[in-house]
Amino acid sequence: MTTTPSPPQPSRRKRLLARDTRLRERLNRRRHGLSWTAVTVGGLGVAVALWPLATTVWDLLGFTAGQTWRVTAVSACALLLAAGMAGMNWKRTSPVRLVWLILAAWAVATGMVAAMTTLAWLVLDTPQWKPPGELTPENLDAIATRAFAIVAGLGGVALLVIAYRRQRTTENGEQREVTKLFNERFTTAYTELGSEHAAVRLGAVHALAHLADDAPSEEEVQMVIDVLCAYLRMPYDPEPGELPVDADDAQREDHRTRTLEFASLREVRHTILRIIGNHLREPTGWRGKDYDFTGTVFDGGDLTGTHFTGGRVSFEGARFAGGTVSFFGAHFVGGKVDFSRAEFVGGTVDFTGAYLANGRVDFFRAEFVGGTVSFGGAHFVGGTMSFNGAYFTGGTMYFSGAHFVGGTMYFSGAHFVGGRVDFFQAEFTGGTVSFGGASGTCPIRLLEAIERGNPGTVLLPEEWQPTADENGQQGDPSTSPDASDH
Repeated sequence: MTTTPSPPQPSRRKRLLARDTRLRERLNRRRHGLSWTAVTVGGLGVAVALWPLATTVWDLLGFTAGQTWRVTAVSACALLLAAGMAGMNWKRTSPVRLVWLILAAWAVATGMVAAMTTLAWLVLDTPQWKPPGELTPENLDAIATRAFAIVAGLGGVALLVIAYRRQRTTENGEQREVTKLFNERFTTAYTELGSEHAAVRLGAVHALAHLADDAPSEEEVQMVIDVLCAYLRMPYDPEPGELPVDADDAQREDHRTRTLEFASLREVRHTILRIIGNHLREPTGWRGKDYDFTGTVFDGGDLTGTHFTGGRVSFEGARFAGGTVSFFGAHFVGGKVDFSRAEFVGGTVDFTGAYLANGRVDFFRAEFVGGTVSFGGAHFVGGTMSFNGAYFTGGTMYFSGAHFVGGTMYFSGAHFVGGRVDFFQAEFTGGTVSFGGASGTCPIRLLEAIERGNPGTVLLPEEWQPTADENGQQGDPSTSPDASDH
């Protein structure tokens, strides 16, 4: 005996979703039903209330007691009519029907005419209207002329609304076409960026850059930037080392293959950085955007003269392992640049002549192990620069000739246990310089720079305070022989 398996039962989540959908549909039908009722009743109420007033409108100008109830009725029914129309269009996703747009335009035009008439009546000191005793042919001709003018005016308003609606429809259609074309080009370029051939990837990078320049909105520009930054965040193996002297042919071929692969990948990555730099040197739509280089490995890159204005730029956890990454003359204005937990293990990171103003540059718990980081001649104006909890265990960091004007510079909790940190000819003017809780050897010529300048607040560890020698002269521990060799 065979049994027919029962169809699978929907899950509880699906049943709840279906029930919620049914309830929403029922509620929408009920709301639309009430809205239509409100429109009908409101419209009939306005018509009934206004009809008798057509023959006694001059009496209403005086707000006589016998007609006050009609004004109240007109106002209440008009509010009911407006509420019904609003309910019909509550959270609607489809465009408003043309008839409602025309009626709304007529209502606005009528209100404007009524307002101007009332204003003129008030300016003329509210004269009383004296209706003629009998209608003459001249009166009938004047009434007909004004009636035709009213009809023509209402028709002109309707034509304007129709033309405006048609123009909006045309523009929306063109915008949809532009967006559709952008998405198609973006999909093609994004797919080619994952090609195994370096030449195809290079073409995709340039295609994405041109696509961002032609993007229909700011969101599309940010989307392209996010894709390029995501490519840089991908795992990046270091350059193959030297071959052993006794390497055989197979090892040599394998080394050659890996070297070529590394060179092609590095070329793509440096091209992305070069394109970003080129766009940030000029006042393009790439400025003010967010750049996420979190965890990226840098072995060179030219960002000379770039402008990071606003937005958020993240180098959090990035690794500067070789080559030269140049921020020479770069401008960091507003926004936040985050180097938190970044590792400087080799090569050169050059901030010479950089301008940092009214923002925050954060090196929280960054590790300076090797290589060179130079802020020579940089200008820090306002804002905050933080090296809180940073580790200086190797390499060299120069602040030679840097200018600190206002703002705050934090080295709180930093560890100076190796390498060389030099404040030669640095200048502090106003603001706060805090080395509170720092440990290790005092940076070279720091106290000399503080004494020469005019900082607002200075916080130093007790062991870094100047000490008097046997002649009573204040000594600078940062310029002692031991300090200069660290």
